[in-house]
Parts: sequence; C-alpha cells; structure tokens
Amino acid sequence: MPSPRPPYRVAIIGTGGIAHAHAEALTELSERARLVAVADLDPTRAAEFADRFSVPHVFNDPQALLESEDLDLVHICTPPQTHVPLATTVMRAGVTALVEKPTALSLREMDQLATVQEETGSKVLTVFQHRYGAAAVRLRRLAGSGALGRPLVATCETLWYRPDAYFEVPWRGRWDVEGGGPTMGHGIHQFDLMLSVLGPWSQITALAERQARPTDTEDVSIAAVRFDNGALATVVNSLLSPRETSRLRFDFEHATVELEHLYGYREEHWRFTPAPGREDLSDLWTDGDEPDVTSGHRLQIEAVFDAWETGKEPGVCLQDARRTLEFAAATYASAFRGVPVAAGELTDDDPFAVSMDGGAVPWEPVKEALV
Repeated sequence: MPSPRPPYRVAIIGTGGIAHAHAEALTELSERARLVAVADLDPTRAAEFADRFSVPHVFNDPQALLESEDLDLVHICTPPQTHVPLATTVMRAGVTALVEKPTALSLREMDQLATVQEETGSKVLTVFQHRYGAAAVRLRRLAGSGALGRPLVATCETLWYRPDAYFEVPWRGRWDVEGGGPTMGHGIHQFDLMLSVLGPWSQITALAERQARPTDTEDVSIAAVRFDNGALATVVNSLLSPRETSRLRFDFEHATVELEHLYGYREEHWRFTPAPGREDLSDLWTDGDEPDVTSGHRLQIEAVFDAWETGKEPGVCLQDARRTLEFAAATYASAFRGVPVAAGELTDDDPFAVSMDGGAVPWEPVKEALV
C-alpha cells in the first residue's frame, strides 16, 4: 500500500472570534492537517491564540507568513473589507485561500478575484459550512434525482437578535467594512444553503429597513424570489428577533423538508413529511449511515481535503459564492430602487455591482468615522 501523504500545512490570517472555530476544526482533523502558522496585526492576540492551539509560528504580517512557510491552505478570518486583498496575496503566493463569508464586498471585487484566480491558477474558496451537513447533502441528492418531484415553495428565515451594544464595535454596521447588515453578514449562510438546493434564482423583489439598531446598514430585509425551475421563495434576514432561530422549509411535489436550528444543525433539527400516498419516500430520507455531526467548519475543511485527494474541485468555488453574493446585491438593489431585479442584471458599472449600498441608502448614517 502507498504510504499516507503528509498532513496538509495550514495557516490562519486573523485570530479573532471566528478563527477559533477554524482552529478547533483543524485540531479535530489533526491526522490530516497541521496548523503551522498564524498572522495578526495584534501581536498579543496572535500570541494568545498560538499558545492556545499550539501553533509554532506567529507573524504580524501576512506577507512574511507566506514568504516563510510552505503552505497548502490559508484560512482568512479577518474583517470583510480585507478579504479580497488578502485572498489575492495568498493566491499570488501559489496557495489556496479559504475565505470566511462574505468572500468580497461587491460583485466587482468578486470579478477581480476571478481574474487573479485565472492568472495564478490558485483557488479562492468561501466558507459556507452549512452546505456540508449530512442532511443537506442528502437533500441535494434527493432533490437532484427527482425523487421529491418539482420544488414548488420555500421559506428561508434568519431571525436573530443583536442588541445596540453589538454595534459599539467600531467596524460593525458599516457598508464599507461589512458590506451590509444581516443580509450580508448573518442570513447569507441560510440563503446560501437554500440556493445550493434550489439552484439558480431568476428574480428578486425585496424590502430592507433600518428599524431599530444604531447601524448604517439595514437591520432587516425581506425578499420574494423566483427560481429558474419555477419555485417561489421568501427570505427574511433580521437582527431584531428576541426568539432567535434559523429556519428553512422546502415544499416539493412529493414531500416537505424542514430545518430549524440556530448556528448549526444535526439530524434532530430536520423534519421530513411525505405527501399523502408517498410515504415510501421516508425510507429514502432515513436511508444512510452518515455520522451525525453538527454542521460546521470541520465538515467543509474535510471536504476540501477529500476533493484534493480524489482529484475533484473543492467547494465552495468562486462561481458558486458569486451567485450567493449576487443574491445579496440584488436584494439591496431591489429594496433601494423599489423594483424587481433579475439575475445577471447588476453588471459592469451598475452602482450595486460596485458596492452593496449602491449609493442609494434612504436613511442617514449614524456610525462615527473610523480613524
């Protein structure tokens, strides 16, 4: 038998809150990967992170990290406005970049990444870990096989709660740093999962408001969506909901499939209801011996390694991530222009392709200028 390959060499740029989820996932995958270096502008935070996760090398400059280490994968866990320049630097160093959502702050930036990807041959992947839970994989397989019949109706709700104090962090609630409110930073995980099941969308009609929070962005948005396959869906993204929940429901011709969780799901969070006379489909839903693991970063990172070792393209690829980001951009464009927006409509120099606010936000900013 051939000897097993050495563990993949991995680094993390940015050691704030979400980086801990990445490091914990890599710890669980220690037989396949080694976290060999981290970089952060805050040396104290980086040192504490490295000590907690036994990382041997610490840098305060991403370029120095890339020049010093032989790497297979770099996780980018920094504030959103830094994602594109850092991913570009990583790709130009010949390394795959795994970027926390959102990949970029605009469709124009996504297209810039695509250009760099083509020039370098390196890949940029986006963290949409909820695609990788066993039940979501199973649902995509059953939907794709036609066993559930045509998709007809769907609902997608991210009903979360963030108090005013949440926005005291200077960079939160800013179009130029986060790209938007719950549509970009919170609900994007749920509607990305919806898109991965239902496929391409064709038109969005939306509303967005700043109802209550001290933010420059929206704190709630609502969209009605038509898909290429004829399905209709509603999508709600809120930071105003004291009883927090994340819900997805898919009504196919022959079954309803529902998910309710908060920040990660297991099998117990799913419900499968066959249509009358199609009770046989319940066996398809329960047929399998997939491990009941909470949807999270580990599953996606593991899937990247699996793809590399089987010669497949790892996810979530730039094209898929762009479709999800275009969904967010079209939500804002429809809400602020007051008209439906078609897929592919936001091109070139359209203001909503250049920035998520499109220069058309109907309320005044309240955040103090960053210094």
